Amino acid sequence: MLIVEFAYNCSVHEATKFSPFEVVYGFNACVPIDLVHIPIDERTSMDGSRKVELMKKLHEQVRLHIEEKMTKYAKQANKGRKMVRFEPGDLVWIHISKADSQANISPS
Repeated sequence: MLIVEFAYNCSVHEATKFSPFEVVYGFNACVPIDLVHIPIDERTSMDGSRKVELMKKLHEQVRLHIEEKMTKYAKQANKGRKMVRFEPGDLVWIHISKADSQANISPS
């Protein structure tokens, strides 16, 4: 099961465009084949303040990718729906189930 979890955490996700491992640690996980030639790059050898800035930029990119995907998902889910706006004083039909009435929800 650990191999499956590792594979999931190292795969790039469509919504974030990054792997969960990279989002948390700022670099992709090394697998044994990667250790043959260990690259010393900017992501693995930097001081704390530069690492913090890199992680902030990475998290901002992830947030933007997720917002973009959520907008796409909402557009697809709302396709064909009719937007209805209610104003104060409009009459509406409310169905209160037994569970709702037991939760002290009263119609206004």
